[in-house]
Amino acid sequence: MGSVHPGSRFLFPYDPEVSIMRITVCELNDNPEAFVKNWDELVTHVREEKSELVLLPEMPFSPWFAWKREYDEKIWQAAVAAHREWKERLPELGPAAVLGTRPVNADIKRLNQAFIWESKSGLQDTHSKCYLPDEEGFWEASWYDRGDDDFIPIKCKKALIGFVICTEIWFFEHSRSYGKMGVHLVACPRATPKSTLDKWLVAGRAASVVSGAFCISSNRINPSQKGADLGGQGWIVGPDGDVLGMTSQEQPFLTFEIDLQEAEQAKDTYPRYVPD
Repeated sequence: MGSVHPGSRFLFPYDPEVSIMRITVCELNDNPEAFVKNWDELVTHVREEKSELVLLPEMPFSPWFAWKREYDEKIWQAAVAAHREWKERLPELGPAAVLGTRPVNADIKRLNQAFIWESKSGLQDTHSKCYLPDEEGFWEASWYDRGDDDFIPIKCKKALIGFVICTEIWFFEHSRSYGKMGVHLVACPRATPKSTLDKWLVAGRAASVVSGAFCISSNRINPSQKGADLGGQGWIVGPDGDVLGMTSQEQPFLTFEIDLQEAEQAKDTYPRYVPD
C-alpha cells in the first residue's frame, strides 16, 4: 500500500463507495444583476447533478472592487455587508458543501478569508490570503492586509482540502506541502483576467503534479469588458496534471465525479515521493 499520509489514508481505506465525490466548479458574473441569474442557475445545476462540493470564485458576492487603485472605505464595507447577506443563501446549494472566500474585518485588519460552509456545521473561516498582487486591475495589497502564512488543510465531507487563493497557487511549495499532508483537493478560488487564462491553467496543472491532488478552481467573469478584466474558466485537474474539464461562457458550471483514491495513490509516485 505504500507509506501512510497523515490525515488521509486513515480516513480512506480504499473503499470506492467512500471515495467517490461529485464536485462542481463555476464561473460567475461580476455584474450584480447577472450574478443573481447565475446563482439561480447554479443552484438548479447543483441539485440536478447531486453535487457534494461546490467551489465559488474569489469574493463572488460583490463586484470586483480591487480594479480601482485607491482604497474606498464605503466600497469595502459594502462588499463585507454583501458577503454577510449572501452567506444566508449558501444553504440553497445544500446539502453540498460550499467553498469560497469573502472580505472580512478582523480586529484591525481587512482580510480576504477562505471559508467552508456545511449544512450541519455552518460557515467556518479558514486560511486568509497571504500573497497579494498590487498592479493594474488587481490592487489587492492596497485594499486589504496579508493573512498569516498558515497553509493548513481542513477536512470537508470525504476530502482533505488545502486552499490556495488565486495568486497563492504560484507559490508551489504550499501545494507540495499540502500533498505531504495528504490533501485530496487543492482549491483555488480566483479573480483572474481573460488574457492570462492559459497561464493560470498551467499553474493548476503544476499544483496538481507537485501535490498529487486534484486541483479545482472557479473564476469570476466580466463579459462586458467595462471595469475589471475577469475571464472565467473554472477547471478540475487530476493528480497528474490531466485536465478533466473546464467551464466556459456557454457552460458556466461543471460537475465531475472524482475518485479521491487517485489522490491517495498519487502520493507514492513521481515526483511526490522524492524527498526534499
